Amino acid sequence: MSVEQTVEQEAPPARRRRFHWGGSWLVTVFAVVGAFVVGGVLIVIGDKPSRDSAGYFFTYPWDFFANVWYSVRDAYVALLQGAVYNPNFTGITALRPISETLVNATPLILAGLAVALAFRVGLFNIGAQGQIIVGAVAAAWVGFALDLPVVLHLVVALVAGVAGGLVWGGVVGLLKARTGAHEVITTIMLNYVAVNLLTYLLSVHGFQRAPYTQAISEQVASTAVLPKLLGSSLRVNLGLLLAVLAAVFVWWLFDRSRLGFRLRAVGANPNAARTAGMNVGRLQVVSMALAGGLAGLAGATQVLGVTGSVTGSVAGNIGFDAITVALLGRNNPYGIIAAGLLFGGMRAGAVQMQSVTGVPVDLVGVLQALVVLFIAAPALVRAVFRLRSGGGAGVGSELAGGWTR
Repeated sequence: MSVEQTVEQEAPPARRRRFHWGGSWLVTVFAVVGAFVVGGVLIVIGDKPSRDSAGYFFTYPWDFFANVWYSVRDAYVALLQGAVYNPNFTGITALRPISETLVNATPLILAGLAVALAFRVGLFNIGAQGQIIVGAVAAAWVGFALDLPVVLHLVVALVAGVAGGLVWGGVVGLLKARTGAHEVITTIMLNYVAVNLLTYLLSVHGFQRAPYTQAISEQVASTAVLPKLLGSSLRVNLGLLLAVLAAVFVWWLFDRSRLGFRLRAVGANPNAARTAGMNVGRLQVVSMALAGGLAGLAGATQVLGVTGSVTGSVAGNIGFDAITVALLGRNNPYGIIAAGLLFGGMRAGAVQMQSVTGVPVDLVGVLQALVVLFIAAPALVRAVFRLRSGGGAGVGSELAGGWTR
């Protein structure tokens, strides 16, 4: 009997289940729809004309319905215009909304892949935030401290970012393999270490920018900056292509490579994989290192393509939003790209929505949380939208699940 047959026979049915596109994608789509419906209710509650017209609803009900319609419509139209296309813009500026969406989506895709890769091996990578910070610090230091030719400088800075995240994630895998330390605890603790390390570096001469009055690093040299894709006036850069290539790499790793099969086997059933002769501990180290490298690349693209320097908020909430992206994308690399674009668009459009309608940008965070809530409760989504029960499952099986060939 082959190794693959052994693992497949020993694996529990729930973990052997492949990605059922016909059932899961509907749950995902309606989870997003449900989130926007609830978001619309919140918009109405915060809209003064709608509240006022509710006071005389039984006298002039159409006033209430009209105000509800216009408040929700205007907010979501503004969100769409800020994320995709604004008819008020002309020329190259017409591409600014989609450019901002792609800029916001790039680190989310990379970090989402980092979370999904670890999930696929049965590990919970809650440390993408720290890995992003370390990757950003490493890439920035190479970017401003070394004097190298144009192409070489960029390549070395990107490699440094990947290496920083790889080491930070590899430490988690090593602790898991050697001591049995739970990766959730170690990744959370390493997040704190990374945040405080960044705070320290931003006060050290040589990393902090002169005249040393603000917590900001030196500016990355122009030779290490990611080139823009749509001209200097738009921020979308080569990092987007790197994110797409990373998604293709993760798909190839798990679907076409021998290492990917071993990683999937460990995620499906570590005991069966160990019985089949696989070194489970070593594979866990490799998976966490690869996940950290992807998150480190996310940090590098932020510094080299967007900010140009490191601040205390260089990672934002990207590492934590990446968990949502991985869940919404069902741990499928291409699904993660779609989820990253969705959340990137919501971030880009939130500013336009607030400036035009007054709806706070915090609504986007609420929508993201609602998506996670509905993804975690697929039975609720099916009941509300009257979907037939299919191959979808809750969060637990999605974290262990994968994609078909």
